[in-house]
Parts: sequence; structure tokens; C-alpha cells
Amino acid sequence: MKLPVFILIFPLLFLQGQEPEVRIRKNFTLDSLGACQGISRQKERYFLYGDREVGVMREYRFQGDSMFYQHKEYRFTIAGENIIKHPTGIAYQQNLPVFIGNSVRQNAAGTIWKAMIYAIDWKGFLKTRTLDHNLIRTIEDDACIQGTRPEYVRYQNKYYVATADYGNKANEVRLYDPQMLLKASKTSEKGVLFKKFRCSPWVQNLLWIPEKGILVLIRNQVEGRRWRLSFLDLQASLDSGTEKTLKTVDLDKADELEGFTLSPNLLNGIAVSSSSKNNISILDVNWH
Repeated sequence: MKLPVFILIFPLLFLQGQEPEVRIRKNFTLDSLGACQGISRQKERYFLYGDREVGVMREYRFQGDSMFYQHKEYRFTIAGENIIKHPTGIAYQQNLPVFIGNSVRQNAAGTIWKAMIYAIDWKGFLKTRTLDHNLIRTIEDDACIQGTRPEYVRYQNKYYVATADYGNKANEVRLYDPQMLLKASKTSEKGVLFKKFRCSPWVQNLLWIPEKGILVLIRNQVEGRRWRLSFLDLQASLDSGTEKTLKTVDLDKADELEGFTLSPNLLNGIAVSSSSKNNISILDVNWH
């Protein structure tokens, strides 16, 4: 018996266009973000977050090759106290808990850090624009090796919160069960960690591309400098226990890449750095 045509061609369509060509089209500056630490696209809304006098997030619209501020600023504070000073990732997926990463400095030299994950009431946070009455749980990410940068991914028909290490020793991407994470005080608790694999160093953030099954490691080529994007086959990486890279793209920027996302059509990229000037770059992305 012949299978329907659409069943035969769907896997081929999914496998096509897995290797992107990426180039920088435009650089410009967005102010009031402090040292920008990342960008989260939620449908047509773009949230850029950074490390200012307090942890802040601002909302933008993307049109053409520009970002338009929506005059909405959010602060990661409770009663004015800075709670998430150094936001390092926003794991957002509709109808699932929202988690935000944070790196907490433990010594003056900045050589010892504690990684924290915060579960928050996202709708409440967007409404009141602070964490007052919107912080659900604080979790220490003690299963990490260095830092936390949460991002939702889908593996075997289930969503997990992925995170990755920053340094250059034994780096991992780890998948946490979101419901177990929501109940935990530490990520080392039984049932939180689902699966992991070894990955390359200097990962600043993660981006999941559900249409392609690709996880992007948003990285630097050396510590804190020179942009690099690694596009991974997530399933193959998890199944093998080590990253399976489809393509690595090095871009001609010498500062510290912190975040990256794609427009809904996957043809425009928006990358952010921690620099005070030219901290936003619009990228052309072509899939082959």
C-alpha cells in the first residue's frame, strides 16, 4: 500500500534548510538597557533585558531593520530591592511556567558566582512591571558548572528548560523538567535533571528554533569577545551525549555577544551585545 504523499515528503522538507548563511546588515544603539544581556521574542513582542542599576527589561517591536521602543520598562525588583541584577535568560513557552536566570557575584573579584533560576508570574510581571507579588519560586542551579541561561526546547514531544555553562571546562547543556523545577529549591534535586550533553565553551545564551529542531549556542570565540553562533541538531546531541553541530558561524564583531533571536519568518536575526554603543545588530539569515 502506498503511503500518502505528504507523509513521504514531510521529513525531507524538515531536513532541508538546516545550514544558515548569516551576515550583519546594520548596527545601532539602544539606550537604557545598561549592559544588555539578552533578547526574548514572544510572537511579535521583543523583550531586551540588561544589567543596569537594577535588572531591567524593555519591550520593542521589530519592523524593517529597526527596533521600536514600546515605552514599557520592567524592573526585576521587589519593594525597590534589586532581585535579578544580572538576568541571563528567559525561558518562555505559552501555558508553561516562566523561568529567568540570574548570575550572582559571590566575591569582589568576580571570580565566584552563584547561578539562580526564578519562576515568575509572567502575566502579572508584564502588568505591574515589577516582581512585587510575581515571584513564585527561587531555585539555586547547583547542577550547573558555570552559570545558567534558561530556554525552552522540545524533545520527544515534551518541553524542557534547557540551560548551558559559560566557561571552558566540561561545559554542558542540561535539560530540566519544568514541573519538577517549579517545585525544587535546587536543580540537583532528584527528578529535575532529565538529560544533558557536552558542549563548546563561552556560551552566553541559547535559542531554540522549533521549526527546524535546532538549538543555537550563542557564544563568543574567546572569553568575552568575538561573536560565534553554533547551530546544533538538538536530538542528535542529546542522543549522543555530545554536541552535533550543523554549522558554526563567526561574525565580524569584536565585543561580547550576549543574545540572539530570529524574526517569525526566520530570515532576520537580532543580536545584542553588552557594549554601550552599537549594542544591537540586525542580521540577514538565509537557509540552505
